[in-house]
Amino acid sequence: MNDSTLAIALSMLSFMLSVIWGGPLVRVLRHFRIGKIVRVEGPESHITKMGTPTMGGVMFILPIVLLTGLLNAASLIGLNVLGRSVLVPLLVMLSYALLGAIDDWEGIRGPRRGLGMRARTKFLFQVLLAVGVAFALKYILDVPELYWPPVEGSIELGPLYLPIAVFIIVGLSNAVNFTDGLDGLAGLISATAFAAYGAIALMQGQVFLARFCFTVVGALFGFLWFNVHPAQLIMGDAGSLPLGATLAVVALMTGQWLLLPLIAIIPISEAVSVVIQILYFRITKGKRFFKMAPLHHHFELLGWSETQVVQRFWLVGLLFALLGIAFALV
Repeated sequence: MNDSTLAIALSMLSFMLSVIWGGPLVRVLRHFRIGKIVRVEGPESHITKMGTPTMGGVMFILPIVLLTGLLNAASLIGLNVLGRSVLVPLLVMLSYALLGAIDDWEGIRGPRRGLGMRARTKFLFQVLLAVGVAFALKYILDVPELYWPPVEGSIELGPLYLPIAVFIIVGLSNAVNFTDGLDGLAGLISATAFAAYGAIALMQGQVFLARFCFTVVGALFGFLWFNVHPAQLIMGDAGSLPLGATLAVVALMTGQWLLLPLIAIIPISEAVSVVIQILYFRITKGKRFFKMAPLHHHFELLGWSETQVVQRFWLVGLLFALLGIAFALV
């Protein structure tokens, strides 16, 4: 079995695992009333989402952890399926998922009901986790620090690599979090980005990383089975924070993180729209640059339906992901 065939097989397996246990998970979340609380300043059409089970990220994280853990354990009996290097993105996924789950829980049942964890507290934990990951990437895994097409081989960035890696991990984690606002949007966009980096990893001979990426893609497709409009459950911070952070780590491990503005154009655009909105509001003392931020709400208020926004954003994301792969081939 060649590398690409095994990667696709793992994708199919993780998809089936997600779909099989997705139904019971939805019923459990409904039973314990782990439902979304819609903020009043959002679009009126989102009121119907009130009470939809959240913390759905657990649905795809569990199959990924199970498959990755078992396949790493298989190396003890001589099966060379997954290497230990993928344990770093796996640990990143778990740690950010825990942080996101705490945020979701505080927003549902905690003292800050409807708000979740304080932004400063969450950001602090994101940075601390990212610092540890950046050191692991540079000094333990010794990943390629930067690939730039005109230059042969990897470019060494020295101490500058650490703050860059921290910025990318924290930034993309929040960017995917901003994208998680419409049924199926964050899942589709993330699956496309992971598939693109999985293809890049295969081309670079990073077989284990590619297999991990396609395991994530399959699990996300299983999640989307329940998350497409009208969603039976919502990803929540327990899913969006780890997806963004893990995608950032995968990009850093390939050394092709300069392609993130292409491959992750939608999450980055969502994050930039929030920054623009805040700065413009402060500079103009109350005026808004967009009708609402993040960006997908702006297009909803322009008259696009939820499914139109998701499908059009995904088409843009897919085209730019293909462009990113093309640049990686240069």
